[in-house]
Amino acid sequence: MLKNIFIRIDRTFLFIEEWSLFCAVATALLTAMANVILRKATNDYSLYWSDEVVRKVIYFSTYIGCIAAIRNRSLIRIDALPQMLPVLKKPLTLFSHIAVLIFSGVMIYLGTQMTLMMYGDEYALTATLRIPEWLFYAILPLMGGMMFIRTLIVMREDWLDTNDITGGGA
Repeated sequence: MLKNIFIRIDRTFLFIEEWSLFCAVATALLTAMANVILRKATNDYSLYWSDEVVRKVIYFSTYIGCIAAIRNRSLIRIDALPQMLPVLKKPLTLFSHIAVLIFSGVMIYLGTQMTLMMYGDEYALTATLRIPEWLFYAILPLMGGMMFIRTLIVMREDWLDTNDITGGGA
């Protein structure tokens, strides 16, 4: 029962990660290419907002990439010590997971506070596109929550010595 719930959550998160990253990076790439083509082909036209789009995509993809890194077990962690002393592998892995859970909790709390602060400021708009900044800050608590849940799934797999949900390698 719990395994089926975790599998559904994992698949949903994977779908969100892959498609949101694909759409965001494609948007940045097309915007940057269009701007370069306009600048080189004409002397009069340029997309003044293309740099802002690329910066926001980098911001977005960094945080969504953190969630994918947990699934793939690619986050930074103590790696050499467990290879020299295999008995330390489980305790250090647990320590790494707890650190990620704490970080996720901080992201949820501070991200929510920052999002609410930006939501309350009617003048907090992006420089060129005039999009409300709170929309970009809202990714922080969302990312924190997804990281927290994904870490719990990976912790379960590590505890049971299986990779039956995420399929990641230890």
